[in-house]
Amino acid sequence: MTQTVSHLMRAYARQPVSFVHGSGARLWDERGVEYLDAIAGIAVTSLGHAHPEVAAVIAEQAGMLLHTSNVFRIEWQERLGRRLCELAGMEKAFFCNSGAEANEAALKLARLYGHSRHVQQPQILVMENAFHGRTIATLTASDNAAKQRGFEPLLPGFLRAPFDDIEAVRRIAEASPNIVAVLLEPVQGEGGIRVASPEYLRALRILCDRQGWLLMLDEIQCGLGRTGRWFAHQHAGVVPDVMTLAKSLGNGFPIGACLARGAVADLLSPGQHGTTFGGNPLACRIACTVLKIMRRDGLPDRAALLGERLLAGLREALGNHPDVIAVRGLGLMVGVELSRNCKELVGRALAEKNLLITVTRDSTIRLLPPLICSEEQIDDIVRRVVGLIGAEAERL
Repeated sequence: MTQTVSHLMRAYARQPVSFVHGSGARLWDERGVEYLDAIAGIAVTSLGHAHPEVAAVIAEQAGMLLHTSNVFRIEWQERLGRRLCELAGMEKAFFCNSGAEANEAALKLARLYGHSRHVQQPQILVMENAFHGRTIATLTASDNAAKQRGFEPLLPGFLRAPFDDIEAVRRIAEASPNIVAVLLEPVQGEGGIRVASPEYLRALRILCDRQGWLLMLDEIQCGLGRTGRWFAHQHAGVVPDVMTLAKSLGNGFPIGACLARGAVADLLSPGQHGTTFGGNPLACRIACTVLKIMRRDGLPDRAALLGERLLAGLREALGNHPDVIAVRGLGLMVGVELSRNCKELVGRALAEKNLLITVTRDSTIRLLPPLICSEEQIDDIVRRVVGLIGAEAERL
């Protein structure tokens, strides 16, 4: 491919490969080289690439109606809201275009909730190591100095606690009377695949009820079957007051959702929040199709079984490796933490193993395979990752 001067802003450190088509968990570049996708577009293409049912729905709906605006009723949006609320035990939905927008809606709901309780300066408790997006508000809620640098001043109204530490939250509660909500990821994805314990989530639910706080869960990366349940918090048997979704909801087509229940579900009034493209007929019909396929094919259960296989294979092969600190995860959301900065492994995995991975927090290999992978493909991911880490050890 001829190299030309790029007119794209340098927002990404891109790998020197361009994919032209895919099928399931496989991708092919412009030279016809085949790759195994172990990140699914960062937890997006859970049904794999070029799913024929999704492709057919896109073509059919594109030929009927793409956009009308939220000034009018949108039947597919109403259907999607009903299906998501039934799955999650929630009551109302707001649709947008991305995870960051979904979290923005949640943060605005928290502030509205605080003001409805006559809290003049409402505060939201967020977690160390968290990631919630790249808008100014969600960037403030995140905990990554490198991503925040240069965008100051950040927004006021946030407090931060250690992740998975209920005693720390209790101490902060005693000293901070203006907290109105807690926002966290049940599994921290960008933070290195760190799983909140069921006991922590249950204790947090109890504390939020006692304090009158909203429990807001960011399931943008860990939701919709990826951890082996429809939603990651279901492993703990709790229900949030607000939950955000995106990524795999459209299997690659942009859509986000903010779900709510109880008093907070009816806080928004016309004109207080909105979106031009969010919840358009095409996006919502695609999402309805994704949910139908996930339910019909039992993909949450499949993710649980394949995740156990992936974790077991990696732990058996790498459990005594001197450079491996931990192999952890839940369902098909797995991290391999190394004792050193290993960002260069992303490029080496592509070039040497024809494997797509990412590295988070500089030292954790993140694996997010499509939920439709075969057992053989999961075993192949294990072999390629183990080979990559083994080759890395030989270089040191």
